[in-house]
Amino acid sequence: MAAAASVYPPLDQRPVKNTVLLFDVDDTLTKPRQLVKPEMLQLLSELRHKVAIGFVGGSNLAKQQEQLATADVNVTSLFDFCFAENGLTAYRLGEQQASQSFIGWIGQEKYNKLVNWILHYIADLAIPVKRGTFVEFRNGMINVSPIGRNASTEERNEYQKYDIEHDIRPTMVRKLKEEFPDYGLTYSIGGQISFDVFPTGWDKTFCLNFIAQEKEREGGVDYKTIHFFGDKTHKGGNDYEIYSDERTIGHSVKNPDDTYAQLQELLKSFQQ
Repeated sequence: MAAAASVYPPLDQRPVKNTVLLFDVDDTLTKPRQLVKPEMLQLLSELRHKVAIGFVGGSNLAKQQEQLATADVNVTSLFDFCFAENGLTAYRLGEQQASQSFIGWIGQEKYNKLVNWILHYIADLAIPVKRGTFVEFRNGMINVSPIGRNASTEERNEYQKYDIEHDIRPTMVRKLKEEFPDYGLTYSIGGQISFDVFPTGWDKTFCLNFIAQEKEREGGVDYKTIHFFGDKTHKGGNDYEIYSDERTIGHSVKNPDDTYAQLQELLKSFQQ
């Protein structure tokens, strides 16, 4: 298990100056909805002695706690920056920062129309398996899953193949854009079974606002080098915006093993 936050140098005393590493979660640090491997945590801990590290994921913090930590270790102690829901729920050195609300932004009336349309669409959708939790309400977005988030790992794997073959999610996203053209929403496909819906501009680049604000703190750091690692880096994927942002150095990965290999090379470069 990675060491406690107190053993790491203060942010402004990390040996590799003005640098932060940010990571997607699913298929980058862990397989979708599965536990992180101990060797990945150990490598992240080694890196954290050199640079600041953080994760940015679309899921809520509870799910990231399940995947990246244990019952007796808080995930916010394992990273300097924890950006749940793309940074709409943010933690810095274990302390929660100000958050944003999707429902407050969109309003209840528009929200109801959106969700009613989604549920009607899924009800009429002919796919082999449906489970439960088709719309998951989060603080900064909603997550939509045609099969339902209650699907088992095996069902998720099978659905992903079906989705790729039949364009289930891309088709649904296209029709949502046609139905709600004036809502100011972005639809971002990620993971195996779902896509996120959030206000335009509230994608993963939202977390970069917090990184930029670091230099304003007393003894703060001006992070001029921001590395981002993610798997859904193609246009339409939920890592695309931050991966291609001019403020970041984007690293596209295939899976957690690929992330691990790339990080090993990066750590070697830090030690030279």
